[in-house]
Amino acid sequence: MPGGVNLRPEGSDDSWLALARERFLAAEPIEPGLVRDTILASWWRCREWHVAADRIDLSYVRDPDRDTPLARSALPVLQNLRENLAGEPVSVVLADGAGVVLSRLTADHDMERYLDGVQLAPGFSYAEEFVGTNGIGMALGSGQAAHVFGHEHYAGQLGHLADAGVPVRHPISGQVIGAVDLTCWRRDAGRLLIALAQSTAGQVTQGLLNDSSAREVQLLQEYLRACRHTSGIVIALTSDLVLMNDHARDVLDPGDQAALAGHAAEALAGDHLGPVDVGLPTGARARMYCRPLRGIGRRRLAGGVVHVKLLELASGPAAGAGAGSPARRFGPSLVGSGPLWLRGCRQVDAACASGEWLSLAGEPGAGKLALLRAVHRRHNPAGAFHVLDAAEAGDHNWMVRVLGELLEGEGGLVIRHVDRLSVLRLQALWIALEQALAVGRQQALWVAVTLSQSPVSGDLARLLEFFPSAVELPPLRHHIEDLHNLVPFFLAKLSRHSPLTCSPEAMQLLLRSPWPGNTEQLWHVLRQVVQHRRTGTIHPADLPPECWSVSRRLLSPLESIQRDAIVQSLLDHQGNKAKGARSLGMSRATIYRKIHEYGIITPAS
Repeated sequence: MPGGVNLRPEGSDDSWLALARERFLAAEPIEPGLVRDTILASWWRCREWHVAADRIDLSYVRDPDRDTPLARSALPVLQNLRENLAGEPVSVVLADGAGVVLSRLTADHDMERYLDGVQLAPGFSYAEEFVGTNGIGMALGSGQAAHVFGHEHYAGQLGHLADAGVPVRHPISGQVIGAVDLTCWRRDAGRLLIALAQSTAGQVTQGLLNDSSAREVQLLQEYLRACRHTSGIVIALTSDLVLMNDHARDVLDPGDQAALAGHAAEALAGDHLGPVDVGLPTGARARMYCRPLRGIGRRRLAGGVVHVKLLELASGPAAGAGAGSPARRFGPSLVGSGPLWLRGCRQVDAACASGEWLSLAGEPGAGKLALLRAVHRRHNPAGAFHVLDAAEAGDHNWMVRVLGELLEGEGGLVIRHVDRLSVLRLQALWIALEQALAVGRQQALWVAVTLSQSPVSGDLARLLEFFPSAVELPPLRHHIEDLHNLVPFFLAKLSRHSPLTCSPEAMQLLLRSPWPGNTEQLWHVLRQVVQHRRTGTIHPADLPPECWSVSRRLLSPLESIQRDAIVQSLLDHQGNKAKGARSLGMSRATIYRKIHEYGIITPAS
């Protein structure tokens, strides 16, 4: 392999890493510094997403779209790289923005067979939430280059491999549209693997740029200029390209985003330079100021840049997924009408309106960060909103960033997962907060912290004294009726171009689930469904096995595997327990006991 130098520490094997992974999977403590911070953070995400650690079973896209600018620009680059690596057991992989593998070029037959066995092949998604820690998934999730060596992979079957993934960004929009990945045997991994992947991704990006028209380049320049000079909503569009800044995505409902882009295209085509007032599906009203592109001799080109000012937020029922939910008044990205959920929304909104620093408790996935972001945008739409995660506190620069935000930042600051901080980190954060209050920073900066446990004691309780407002969000099972709003709202986000609805039977199954992972678990369940059901109606058989269980506890990886196997066997045999038990090689008594233990809902015969 290029470089010929092992990635693992000199003079040691990777048994220490395998042991650390086993301890993590068994929920046992790991010695600090034994596992890289980025890898450990990925493992935590995998655990929260219930990714299987001892099997790889991915959904398959039969015909992934390979007729895209990314695929066309990448193919000659990847083919040239494979020729240069002839004789090396290295696989060159291209994935799209969802992690779906578009192409895989390998010159080694043993490597080819092994990658087929772990489904690193065209049509399968290697997104982190499906297969766990890997180069493709981490590169797409973080937007940065990532290398994963041996047992750093979450899935045990990938432990023999090393891979380096680098995101590919569209040269016009700057959005991550795919990833280039180089995979080899763990024993052959060299330090130049990541550098070679970065060089390849750079060549793909250059190919995309060469394929872009002069009009798109001009649009990008105008869009970036507009973003530098305004903190409001900015949209840029041509007949086949739409750019939208993060503020627009934070403030606007997905339906409003699409409607606003349509109004902007009509205004630019009709030469209505503004101001143009428009109504949006949620009931919000906006004012647009349009600036068309100009060509040679001031000739108008199709498309332009649009500045948008919100005149009125949604205040009542409107058409669209999630519309009419009382939670909408706290932000377009919030839905729900459960009394406990609305009480939490009101309390957080009141704290933000008064500028009172806040501690927000709730189970993982309950929607704490989404709520904080929504109410901050509601009261300070042009203000900065920064998030620092205590899960990354192992980085030596983390506390420096916290102190910088507390003493110099403006707008809103959220420090997530403060209950994961060590005693030393809690004490350092306490000192930083005391310094911020001493210089009157509470007037310029709204600070909120999130935590999963309540009540608290010791150093954490002492830290929370800096936050006069304390709010606890309810778990999803305590406002389960909000699934009637959440499911269509999430489906509208996941399948924007294809209508997808949930049948009453599937909705009934979703309502029976206790959702220990809360709304985040619901999002990932629906994302799995959309992988194989892209249009039409979702039926019970489309739902993953975890939706057929009403267990109120998080199952271990081994228990999850067993539950999924039982559910699948029951589905395959139309609910016949005897046939299902025989197919699994277990007795009827055992399958009955497991059905009861895991709370499995038996499919109707």
